[in-house]
Amino acid sequence: MLSRLKVLASAGAATALVGALLGFGLPTTADAAVPDTIPLEVKNDSGRGEQLYIYDIGTSLATGQQGWADADGTFHPWPEGGNPPTPAPDASIPGPAAGQSATIRIPKFSGRIYFSYGRKLDFRLTTGGLVQPAVQNPSDPNHDILFNWSEYTLNDAGLWLNSTQVDMFSAPYSVGVRRADGGTVTTGRLKPGGYHAVFDALRAQSGWGGLIQTRSDGTVLRALAPGHGMENGDLPGNVMDDYVDRVWQKYSGTTLTVTPFGDQPDIRYYGRASGDVMNFTDASGAVVTSFQKPDADSVFGCHKLLDAPNDTVRGPISRTLCAAFNRSTLLVNSEQPDASAANFYQDAVTNHYARVIHDRMADSKAYAFAFDDVGNQESLVHDGDPQQAYLTLDPLD
Repeated sequence: MLSRLKVLASAGAATALVGALLGFGLPTTADAAVPDTIPLEVKNDSGRGEQLYIYDIGTSLATGQQGWADADGTFHPWPEGGNPPTPAPDASIPGPAAGQSATIRIPKFSGRIYFSYGRKLDFRLTTGGLVQPAVQNPSDPNHDILFNWSEYTLNDAGLWLNSTQVDMFSAPYSVGVRRADGGTVTTGRLKPGGYHAVFDALRAQSGWGGLIQTRSDGTVLRALAPGHGMENGDLPGNVMDDYVDRVWQKYSGTTLTVTPFGDQPDIRYYGRASGDVMNFTDASGAVVTSFQKPDADSVFGCHKLLDAPNDTVRGPISRTLCAAFNRSTLLVNSEQPDASAANFYQDAVTNHYARVIHDRMADSKAYAFAFDDVGNQESLVHDGDPQQAYLTLDPLD
């Protein structure tokens, strides 16, 4: 199971995707059917007239080096950085004009495909590697640029390509892959009018409109994910407290059953709250892990008090809890994960950012929080023998 392309949730961790994928048992070698590079068609349906810039940035799976790929798919390692950070080499690839398409080649990589409108992104290098844009910081040099990114891993086992809103919701796009049989799978497209509808819904939700960032010329740039919004004080830190308190009260007298592996229904863990701790036991009654009562930051980021290590017990339980807290399904179903999307986001206290994004997606799929792939709600395409990848920049309507 691809349980978590997220490890990228922090803007500085773009190269962690391969660790997430490989750590969950995906094969790293197959029959060598996947070539060293595959074509990526970038289609500019945005309707915007500014110059478009494309970047392919990540970690080479052949060497483990961080770097960037040019339009031909050739890998270039980053030079040594500094302290303070030094400017990175210009890794931009001129993108197609509005209404046009261009094809580049992407190598066996784990990282991100960035795109920006009107201005090149400002990447810096420290002694520890690349500094990713972090627009939750008002002084970030990329703060006033309209941009977004997709995450991908291409290796001998195939291609995993997603659209992501884990850090922010911004310039819309969809992703796709063409299979060997000629069929194409796509995801990530908004409903007509969905882009502005997301911002309108956040403004209408009391307390959540502060996530939206607007440029001085009036251009709406993005909505920050709630965890980043809390860092800036744009979302109250106690926004999930009422729901968490009700969950803890319920499971002080009721057992929460977690079945974390869809293909292993006999593996179950049982949670009961006592004080500020929820203990999980296995079938023998032995305590296998415990969680402190989480705050909103832990819920939205699926970290800290809901940390999910890459193991076989705590991590899978935590991923299930994280999804259930964000979707607010714990009070309506004591068997988790909840398989019924009709139950998601129904409580007044929920991750409204994730709610409005999923509601505006054409196929209801999104990566609106770290473990949105629990229950296969994620916007991801995968194929073991990819013939071509697609990145389509959609209208900002």
